Amino acid sequence: MTPSFSQVYAVSTGVRKGSWNMAFDSHLLALFGTGKFQKHFGKDSLLWRFYAWDPPALSLGYGQGREEIAEESCRKKNIEIVKRPTGGRAVLHIDEFTYSLLAETCAGNTEIYTMAHEIIRKALLSLGVKAEFCRTTPDMRKRYGLAESASCFTASARYELQVNGRKLVGSAQRRSDKVILQHGSLLLSGRHKMITDLLGCRNEKVLARVTDDLDRKTVSVHELTGSIPDYARVKEAMITALSKNLETEIQLLDEKEITSLF
Repeated sequence: MTPSFSQVYAVSTGVRKGSWNMAFDSHLLALFGTGKFQKHFGKDSLLWRFYAWDPPALSLGYGQGREEIAEESCRKKNIEIVKRPTGGRAVLHIDEFTYSLLAETCAGNTEIYTMAHEIIRKALLSLGVKAEFCRTTPDMRKRYGLAESASCFTASARYELQVNGRKLVGSAQRRSDKVILQHGSLLLSGRHKMITDLLGCRNEKVLARVTDDLDRKTVSVHELTGSIPDYARVKEAMITALSKNLETEIQLLDEKEITSLF
């Protein structure tokens, strides 16, 4: 069953550098954690944020160590290394559309995960992409012990979005009591595969497995449609899907309405 919210908001912060993006999500998490957002915008509110990255950045999951990344290679390529407030593995944010959602809710993590990906699935339909839920998942605890697990997109979690078994959207969560933060990436091109040049492991066999996993297990909007939709088009598709799926009018916020609460 889809979780219900009395008010649904959306904010677009556009294209920003990695440290700004992660700081903004962390500030939002703090606003919800203290109840400040709910006090200002209404109890039982759901907020979706849409954004992108420039220059490209590499984000590490909350519990992931920097030793898994080749920091010198990142510096040479002008790729900022940032830490996500959520879990998961490394993601190279390049040619992607990113979302985050926050709420104080009694709905379970799986319910939120499924709701979010159903909305993204419907947005993708309007972009000419027919995606489906991943129904199986590897044992992530065991997988995280493998060197080739350093990249998030080499494995799909249950209810993430795939096309013909290839991962298109990757998401991660963080929960504190009733407050949840979920954010994720929609791959617009195949350039995310460049992450193999940025991994700390230089074992050729391991890197070959990572490369093979990325080639076989991931896919982008460009590979499926022959073009990369611009940010505005994806954002509008998401807002339309939000409104239809949650059967409510989406209230659009200006970035400054939120930053005034920081």
